[in-house]
Amino acid sequence: MEIKTNIVYKHLLQSDKKIIIEQGGTRSGKTYNILLWIIFDYCHNNTNKIITICRKSYPALRATVMRDFLDILIKSELYDEALHNKTNSEYRIDSNIIEFVSLDQPQKLRGRKRNLLFCNEINEITKEDWNQLIFRTDGRIIGDFNPSDTFSFIYDDIITRDDCDFFKTTYKDNPFLEQSIQDEIERLKDTDEEYWTIYGLGERAMAKSIVFRHTEFNQVPEDAKLLGFGMDYGYNDPTCLVSLHQKDFDLYITELFYRSLMTGADIHNKLKELQLEGKPIYADTNEPRMTEFLRRSGHRVIPAIKGKDSVNASIDLLKRYKLYVKGENAIREFRNYKWKKDRQGRITNIPEHDFSHSIDASRYIAFAMLGKPNFGRYAIR
Repeated sequence: MEIKTNIVYKHLLQSDKKIIIEQGGTRSGKTYNILLWIIFDYCHNNTNKIITICRKSYPALRATVMRDFLDILIKSELYDEALHNKTNSEYRIDSNIIEFVSLDQPQKLRGRKRNLLFCNEINEITKEDWNQLIFRTDGRIIGDFNPSDTFSFIYDDIITRDDCDFFKTTYKDNPFLEQSIQDEIERLKDTDEEYWTIYGLGERAMAKSIVFRHTEFNQVPEDAKLLGFGMDYGYNDPTCLVSLHQKDFDLYITELFYRSLMTGADIHNKLKELQLEGKPIYADTNEPRMTEFLRRSGHRVIPAIKGKDSVNASIDLLKRYKLYVKGENAIREFRNYKWKKDRQGRITNIPEHDFSHSIDASRYIAFAMLGKPNFGRYAIR
């Protein structure tokens, strides 16, 4: 049967590299054409292969790439319910198995080997996730994404490899896109320059709304002073612990752990492993029971100062210093921590809450150790 494809499909046919990365704006047809290639080329020309299609979270996986996959099969009159294992989120094409896995299913993702990997919205994953994925993939690896992150390990560690082909596409590379959708995308030119650069032109933009500028580092200077430790509690969200050192007007933020699903006992054991008994740890005040549990377990946990304007005051305090950041997750958060925009696209002075765990932990220490009330309760020294 005849299928309608665009340039992304051709990239996959023509490239002989192990890794193919497709960066593009919205509606460029990246994901859809990669799925077309998997179904009509790869599965047609291979047998007994395991193909993994993954994304960061299962709800996102199910609502996007899985839905597109089934849509292609249905429209092509190839869908057979007998071949669809809905319990395991798998579909069989001839002797090939296509499995849909999210990174919140680590036992499946890191369990068995695969022959082909397609990572949808690859910029959502961490470098550690990437390493786990490639270690268990013996064939081709494909990733696609919108360049919404100013910084990413994709640019530093993947597309620089000699076994990687890197392609860029935009909505103009999708000949099947309705004119009304093209018009909506092009409206971004006049309404939001940053969004137009990312989602229209498919290019990285240095977001004006980024809160912090920082430098990555490897080693805290020997003469830097330890100010303390900061901890932001989570469970489904990560629990994060950082240390903060100061040397003159330089602050060194080091990620010590960053993990989801941590119980009080897990945190206690990790703090003990890091030999932090008796060391000052400034912690989130939203979990007083956790703080009390850790105190009774022998840790010097101090509730962080919070109140009206304390978030902005502590952000302002951190911005007075040159920031050095170490740790994959902390770096990712500092790269992506932004001011919110209003409905007219204007930058506000309210920070977004996403990408804030290590930043919140850093604020707690800085506010306690570097802040000094001189007007109202939350003024800055």
